[in-house]
Parts: sequence; structure tokens; C-alpha cells
Amino acid sequence: MTDLEKARLIINEADKEMAQLFEKRMDAARIIGEYKKEHGLPVEDVGREETIIERNSAYVENEEYRSYYVNFLQSAIELSKKLQHRIFDGMRVAYSGVEGAFANIVTKRVFPDAKAVACSDFAAAYNAVVNGDCDCALLPIENSYNGDVGNVMDLAFFGSLYVTGVYEAEIVQNLLAVKGASVGDIKTVISHPQALGQCATYIEKHGFEAVEAVNTAVAAKEVARMGRVDIAAIGSEEAAEQFGLVKLESHINQSSQNTTRFAVFSRTPRMSNENKHFIMLFTVNNTAGSLGKAVSIIGEYGINLRALKSRPTKELVWDYYFYAEGEGNINSARAKEMIEKLENYCNYLKILGSYEKEVRV
Repeated sequence: MTDLEKARLIINEADKEMAQLFEKRMDAARIIGEYKKEHGLPVEDVGREETIIERNSAYVENEEYRSYYVNFLQSAIELSKKLQHRIFDGMRVAYSGVEGAFANIVTKRVFPDAKAVACSDFAAAYNAVVNGDCDCALLPIENSYNGDVGNVMDLAFFGSLYVTGVYEAEIVQNLLAVKGASVGDIKTVISHPQALGQCATYIEKHGFEAVEAVNTAVAAKEVARMGRVDIAAIGSEEAAEQFGLVKLESHINQSSQNTTRFAVFSRTPRMSNENKHFIMLFTVNNTAGSLGKAVSIIGEYGINLRALKSRPTKELVWDYYFYAEGEGNINSARAKEMIEKLENYCNYLKILGSYEKEVRV
């Protein structure tokens, strides 16, 4: 047998082994895709891909071949993602608003393969998941300028869903009106209360009357329907395109760093040792020092609280629940020990969810 024939035989044998390993890898990719769909996680995970390439390329001892193996890994990852995108086909993600709303835009960014299902309000989107009509919901929880979205926090407290991911998106507010209108014509602006709050300085400067709407896209749709040059909407550029409006002025929000954090709500919690962030909801006993003791216990276990906020429970006058975001693995044995201690000072405690990291989209 010649050296050429021997080399071809080696390639045939290697290809046979790689075919079997390829099937094994794709079977695992399918399981991961199904897990992501169940827990409301996107297919794309750039950080994970970079880790795989850096770690696995080190297995190749011949440095001359290493760059080729990186290309091989990148190709394998792309094929795995193509399979997972097929699994996501038919996935339904609920959001509050209509086509062109910021929530719709972010939903498409996070879940590009899924069907974005428009709902009339936050509760309808949330309940679409509870009832099984949708696989998950993407809802805003906080704006960098205008603060918490209280209605969504209340749904999280009283509801049964879990947070499996948090995404941060830049929000650019624009003044939208019918064709032929000018800024000088506008007397009234319509938008969601959050958007109105983000643009409060601009609205006051121009002396506009502010009228609330269910969301920014609904406001744009209403302005288009009325066809009046004296009424404008505050919303996205996509909403203007969707409803045939023109953008009179852009970036009218007070803060140039205007971002909104969106949470994915799913029926199943995401339990993983890789999760480094968590959200917890609790109420404390009505005794002196209970809240301070609860916060102290969290600190004792090395948990860094990024946020601690209170909301009225609406069940008793001056009764509050607390929303806490922390850094740490809430699924670890040490964290479970912390939770047991906390329960001595809490009437109610719920781990709303955990996730690996916050992603900017």
C-alpha cells in the first residue's frame, strides 16, 4: 500500500468516527435547543461560543493546525444553531403592545425565530404564558430614567411564572406625527406613561398636553387614525414606519443613556450552577428589625444586593413586599442554607428566577 493510499484510508476512518461524533454532538445540540425553548432562552449565546472555541482549540497540540480547528469549531457551532433555530420555529413569545412597540422590537431581537404575539397589556401577556397560549413573555421591568415598571413587578409577586433571563435595550423616543405636521403645530402628545416620563422635560419645554396610552405603538396608531396635525405620538422609528407617520424630532428623551431592562417570564425556572444573578421576592414579619436582619443574613453569605425595592402588597394597608436583585449562585448549597435562615424572618419568600448574565440587545 502506498503512502497516498494509507493517508486516504486514515481519512476514511477519521471521517467515519467524526460522522458518529457529529451525530452525538447534534443530539446534544437538540437537547440544548429544547431546553432553551422551554426556559425562554435565545439561541444565540456569544459568550458561550467564545468559551467553547478558546477551550477546545487548546486540545490541538499542533499549532499549525489550531487555526484550522477554530474554523472547524465555528462551522460546527453554526450548524448546531441552525438546528436549534428549527426547534424554535413555532415558539410563541407574548409581549404587551402592537407591531412597532418597543417590546415588539426587543422580542424580535431576542427571539428572531419565534412568533411575537401581541397582547393588550402586561397582564394579558403574562397570563398568555400561564394559560399555555405562549411559551414565554418578554416584559419590561425597569427604565434607567423613569424607574420600575410597577405593574410587571406586581405580576411577578402574585403570579406563578419565573424569570429566566434579563435583557437591556436602548430606548430612543421620537416625536411622531402625520405628514404635513410640524413641531409648532403640536398641542398634545400621546404615549405610554413610561415614555411620557422619559420625555417629561421635552414635553414641559414645548407646553404639550400629555395623554396616556396603553403603549407607544398604540399611541402612534391612534395619531395615524385621527389624522390631525396638532396631535403627536412619542414612540419608536419602527412605529412611525408601521403606521405611516413622520419623525418630527428624534432622541427627545431626557437621558441620552435611556435603556429599558426586559425580563423573560417562563413557566419553568432555570436551575443552573452557571447562573450568577438572581431575583428574589419576600415579605418580612411585622416585628422590629426584621427587614434589617433579613438584609444582614444576605450579606453574611457573600451575596451582593444590586437592588432592593419595596412595593405595596395591596392586600393590607401599609403592607409591603420587597424585590431584591443579587449577584451569586442562588442554586448553590450555601445559598439554600441562606434561604433557610431568611425564612425565619420572612412571611413569604420566592426565588423569582436566576440567570447567567444580563445581555444587551
